[in-house]
Amino acid sequence: MSEIWRPSVTVAAVIERGGRFLLVEERIDGRIVLNQPAGHLDRGESLLAACRREVLEETAHRFEPTGLVGIYRWHYAARDVTFLRFCFSGEIKGLEDRALDREIVALHWLTEAEVKSRQDEHRSPLVQKCLLDFLAGRRFPLDVLSREYG
Repeated sequence: MSEIWRPSVTVAAVIERGGRFLLVEERIDGRIVLNQPAGHLDRGESLLAACRREVLEETAHRFEPTGLVGIYRWHYAARDVTFLRFCFSGEIKGLEDRALDREIVALHWLTEAEVKSRQDEHRSPLVQKCLLDFLAGRRFPLDVLSREYG
């Protein structure tokens, strides 16, 4: 019997304020990269709870998802890992006085042009794709996600 394949499920947040987007600069595998606040879904956690948690851990901002920008599949060939990313838009609800995840080097509020000009620093092609979909007005209501059971 063959091994069961499972993608790595992640959540991300496109956060816009005054025409600028919140990105994190993080150290991953010895490289410094730019990404939306994002991370892995934990066992037993809802997608929305994971998104709130990841934004808080990586930016110290309380975040409330209001829409689903999209669901993305990306295969990272260097590690033979497939990521399934649920990207949300939403609103900042406050800032907490707390330490950021140890991988976070800095936070940046960047314009669309600045994000694009730094594309070679993006953690994955999903950074730009999520931003472009957000700018195109893609927002699905959160009730498109079925309720959790069990």
